[in-house]
Amino acid sequence: MSTSFKILRIIFNLILGGMLVFGGIKKFEKPTPSPTEIIEKVKSGEEVAPSTEVLKIKNYIFGMKQTDYFWPFLGIVELLAGILLISQVASLIGAIIALPLTINIFLFHMYLEPHETSELIEMTGLLVINLLLISFGYKYWKPMLFDKTIIKFG
Repeated sequence: MSTSFKILRIIFNLILGGMLVFGGIKKFEKPTPSPTEIIEKVKSGEEVAPSTEVLKIKNYIFGMKQTDYFWPFLGIVELLAGILLISQVASLIGAIIALPLTINIFLFHMYLEPHETSELIEMTGLLVINLLLISFGYKYWKPMLFDKTIIKFG
């Protein structure tokens, strides 16, 4: 493996890992709203969102926060994946853990914020970086797909 390829891999790990750590930390900054907060705002005549698109985003995130477990769980998984990526030692595991997260983040921006072109491009880049990091480790996970003697049940 060439030196420039190793450097590129380290840079990709740091970019994706840093973004996930940042996103994970942000999940713990604000307190969870009450389960009836949006309903109470609507009943009192307050504007909940300036448009239907913003309302969809608010409802999506509000729903995750209202479970009282999913929003913090998502933050913990983002932190875990980010730390594993930044560590460089367990970066393949971090990239595999991060894949469903980056796919979801990409789809969130594609379907709920398609007008935010710069964010969509940024999230596309993170998804591509994640896929590249997993493909860089192909020689490590390839045997699980093709060598059935590695995985034995009972």
